[in-house]
Amino acid sequence: MRADVFDPIKRSAVMRAVKSRDTAPELAVRTAVRGLGYARRYRLNNTSLPGKPDLVFGAMRKAIFVHGCFWHGHDCKRGARQPKDNAAYWRAKIDRNVARDRATLKTLRAGDWSILVIWECEARDEKVLARRLAKFLR
Repeated sequence: MRADVFDPIKRSAVMRAVKSRDTAPELAVRTAVRGLGYARRYRLNNTSLPGKPDLVFGAMRKAIFVHGCFWHGHDCKRGARQPKDNAAYWRAKIDRNVARDRATLKTLRAGDWSILVIWECEARDEKVLARRLAKFLR
């Protein structure tokens, strides 16, 4: 096991800075949704639904999740990166996140919700993101 490059106080500050809402990919998705004319048709982080979807279009029964590649185990370059320190802990944590995501999507689909998962790496190309959102929100 390698030693942490930060002292405990600095490490705590770094981990505290990791946000769970209003992340750059989420803001990119919201900007694209507003650009498509759906500005006032969604709710953010609806706690009444399993998994707290990032955007919920209640009248259309559609929900969008914006997942960070690392935290949700995407198969892209960033998601495939493995921490070297405390590797067993992080692998188990990410595996739990993936299992929870799978169960959440299954529950929502069983309730006749349409689901779209946008990965952090997919939110970088604005044109592709807008096309994908437009197709989903039709």
